[in-house]
Amino acid sequence: MATLNDPEVSRLLAEPNHAVISTLHPDGSVLGTVAWIDFVDGVLAVNSAVGRRWPTNLQRDPRVTVVVYEQSNPYNFVEIRGTASGDTAEADAHIDRLAKKYLGLDEYPYHQPGEQRITFVIEPSTVRHQKQG
Repeated sequence: MATLNDPEVSRLLAEPNHAVISTLHPDGSVLGTVAWIDFVDGVLAVNSAVGRRWPTNLQRDPRVTVVVYEQSNPYNFVEIRGTASGDTAEADAHIDRLAKKYLGLDEYPYHQPGEQRITFVIEPSTVRHQKQG
């Protein structure tokens, strides 16, 4: 079983590779959403706006699966299952750091008036890495 600190896994998480965040709807069906991922000092985090579907799902049921795949080889990926806890404190600064990582911009350019950001930290229970090609 892999860990977040395995060199190949850490590299996948640290580089600007996209993630698919899977959460559970109230009826038990799965919602998958493409998102930016952050991995700093061994902590895995994602960011969204309060009120959107997947953050609402996580606030109700914290179980989450995250798949991060390498942009140049999607068959090199890590699947992380665990639980997420959300916090709005420092979430604006967090989305700005993600904008720097993914867009090369100092500030997130898509803020909407009245929008409140939320950062979810993911505590992994299972980490699985696979690489082909």
